[in-house]
Amino acid sequence: MWHNFRTSILFFCLVLSLGIQAQTLSPEAQISLLTCAPGKELYARYGHTAIRVLDEPNEIDIVFNYGIFDFNTDHFYWKFVRGETWYELGATPYYWFMREYKREKRPVYEQVLNLTPEQQNLLWDKLVENYEPENRKYLYNFVFDNCATRPYRLIKSVIGDSAISDYKGYTGDSYRRFIRHYTGPHSWANAGINLLFGPKADLPMSDEQRLFLPEELMLYMASAHRNNGAPLVQYNHTGTFRIAKTPWYASWELGLIIYFLLVAGISYRDRKRHKRSRWLDITMACLYGLLLLLVAFLTFFSCHPLVGFGWRLLIIPLTHLCARFIYILR
Repeated sequence: MWHNFRTSILFFCLVLSLGIQAQTLSPEAQISLLTCAPGKELYARYGHTAIRVLDEPNEIDIVFNYGIFDFNTDHFYWKFVRGETWYELGATPYYWFMREYKREKRPVYEQVLNLTPEQQNLLWDKLVENYEPENRKYLYNFVFDNCATRPYRLIKSVIGDSAISDYKGYTGDSYRRFIRHYTGPHSWANAGINLLFGPKADLPMSDEQRLFLPEELMLYMASAHRNNGAPLVQYNHTGTFRIAKTPWYASWELGLIIYFLLVAGISYRDRKRHKRSRWLDITMACLYGLLLLLVAFLTFFSCHPLVGFGWRLLIIPLTHLCARFIYILR
């Protein structure tokens, strides 16, 4: 999900020179769904979605991108923790958009939509309207309102319910397992997400709910067709996301084992010395208490939809208790 706000600002003057305004597209115009492969950073591991409008007779080749935010926003980190991050729609020349992803060596897949001239102009008008300064910003939500759901809903508003897809993907699977696929099951990021996510993350997803991730939207659109059998995408350039694997030496499981062995070693030493290392128990109790306070805050005072108390929060104290068992049984 593309978040380079300062780059977007640099492009702003170029975009203005292209003349983004309500106008009639030529019959040769094409509107495409762009899907960008994952990056190395955590926020980029899920990929990104954007919409390209190409109309050579009118000298238009613009990418509309719903993944822009500003780090310089007042109290940004406080708002981020509360889930009150405001994103906005950016518009950049296609050349500059692609150059950014080529620099990061991230493939970009393109699907040219099979739209009538009337539908193309309606979609263009909606994009132009959304790009108006008073309409650009929206309250970002990782699951329900992001860079993938916005383009999908926009396309759906143009074509209506006349298109269906045979792609089922992870339908019926849970949000937790779905997200784990992209973060990596053995990564520390996945461990942190599992601790913060509550029972809501284990609910099964419906057909449309899984489209909050760009790869699923791309595959869904590739199999979409109208009631008369005509494909919704007239040109498909798709691929499979390559998810970076976490090496064994950087896995959270190994970290948990090392922590267990360390506490067990201290407990064995305490048993030999007939003395208890209270600093260890107090330190872990404080850290665990802070984690519980964070989960409570996010559950009751934030907009994050999947955060909550779950049994996985017990992993840390149970590991500590088992490792201290040597001292407890002395």
